Amino acid sequence: MRQRLTVITLGVADLARARAFYEALGWRSESPPELEVVFFEASGLVLSLWDSDKLAEDNGVEPGSGYGGVTLAHNVGSAAEVDAVIAEARQAGASVTREPGETFWGGYSGVFVDPDGHPWEVAHNPHWTLGADGSVSLPS
Repeated sequence: MRQRLTVITLGVADLARARAFYEALGWRSESPPELEVVFFEASGLVLSLWDSDKLAEDNGVEPGSGYGGVTLAHNVGSAAEVDAVIAEARQAGASVTREPGETFWGGYSGVFVDPDGHPWEVAHNPHWTLGADGSVSLPS
């Protein structure tokens, strides 16, 4: 696994309120409200906001179990790379809470949890551009 961070997803109680807060700070998003997730592009990193309960369920963790409503993500260039990184994480001692597979958003991902309980999503998103340096760009 390359040393990089591409997406930070924050679990939020009220998506509209959270979006309004970040927009009040000057952040801008093209994410339509019906998507039920907000993406902000930030100099090669994406900050996303998503309902806390949906995020916990997607990562295979229980709210209140030490899970703080944050998921770290590592984007890669193919489904095969997702499989390889999940296997590498498992070999290193991570718990895999969601085996790699097709996603509802049209990509492919899996989730592992590090020894301290921090979930990492390893994802291939065919809708985003992945730079040679590992940075991600959202479609305009």
